[in-house]
Amino acid sequence: AYTPWGFFRGEAELWRYGGDPSLGQPRVFSQPWAWVDVSQLQAAAPLHPVAVQCQEAQVVVTVHRDLFGTGRLVRAAELTLGSAACPPAVWSAAETTVTFMAGLHECGSTLRVTPDALVYSTSLNYKPVAAGNPVIVRTSPAVVAIECHYPRRDNVSSNGVKPTWAPFHSTLSSEEKLPFSLRLMNDDWSAERVSTIFQLGDVLHFQAGVNTENHAPLRLFVDNCVATLNPDRSSSPQYAFIDFSGCLVDGQLDDVTSTFISPRPRQDVLQFAVDAFKFAGDSSNLIYITCHLKVSLADQAPDPLNKACSFNKASNLWTPVEGTRDVCSCCEIRSCGLARHSRRLHGPSRWQGGRVRRELPSQLVKEADVVVGPLFIHSWQDHRVGKMPSQGRMHQGKGDGL
Repeated sequence: AYTPWGFFRGEAELWRYGGDPSLGQPRVFSQPWAWVDVSQLQAAAPLHPVAVQCQEAQVVVTVHRDLFGTGRLVRAAELTLGSAACPPAVWSAAETTVTFMAGLHECGSTLRVTPDALVYSTSLNYKPVAAGNPVIVRTSPAVVAIECHYPRRDNVSSNGVKPTWAPFHSTLSSEEKLPFSLRLMNDDWSAERVSTIFQLGDVLHFQAGVNTENHAPLRLFVDNCVATLNPDRSSSPQYAFIDFSGCLVDGQLDDVTSTFISPRPRQDVLQFAVDAFKFAGDSSNLIYITCHLKVSLADQAPDPLNKACSFNKASNLWTPVEGTRDVCSCCEIRSCGLARHSRRLHGPSRWQGGRVRRELPSQLVKEADVVVGPLFIHSWQDHRVGKMPSQGRMHQGKGDGL
């Protein structure tokens, strides 16, 4: 289901289809292809330590037990797949490989939709079991991020398409969903970041956006953002660094520079920078970020429920990206509830200045949860990655609306 190419030790493996860059031919992704990040392994083995097949309804992961290329074989019981920690499907003590087989929606796999592909994300988890003297360790846990990309513009099934009796237009959703996105950017915001590995002390540059094509001008807001150890935003532990309808509360902590970027590049884009962090006591060093995004009409004045507020340590005051400072006053008391203010996103039209104020269509879904991750956050003491990847595909989050 894939052809290996361009493998560099200590970096991400990308397996894709079509084209030959050496001949100037573009790569055409007309078949499923896999992306595997083995940067945590630093494997020196002659074979790829983790091989992935993206099949029609399942993913097959083959793992060489000499995972780190040291000659020491890991135990099959120390390997699991996905956040659900699924065990291997095929293995024996005499074999040098372990095989996982899981449906695309199984083992905690997550799905995101891009304009060109359906992307299923999971991870191979290595958690060594202490043996011998418990005071020392000779290896450390590792997580290998895995993605299967399925082109949306092609039929990748071996079966013919069987149309139903219903005409296509009758199957369209009664609600239109705005395409929200959340991306990690490089330090100067000029392009999307290609690596998911960070060091404590780095700054995460997030860019939230919404495609407003065919709509009245819209302004995007980040209602809240939560960090968790897996894609489930309700899981524990969790850390909310944006809360209360647009208050970047992380910026209030000592020695933290987290802030919204002002001015915006566009009304439908909002950028914010957050100092890197990881959960105390967690050995996986990974986090997922889930942000709830929403929109209002661009000509609607910001209010306590539609705002982007940063804490200015120099003035000891909350400052909005746009609007008057009073929209941020509820950040100080940490209460920006519906009882005091109305979003007025789709109520009856009001007369303002002699004309009817525009309203967002009631059938338009105006908010969504968007997930980015996993992100690997290492401290200087415990990171084992000798070289940060200079290439690799960023785990870009997108949401269709809720």
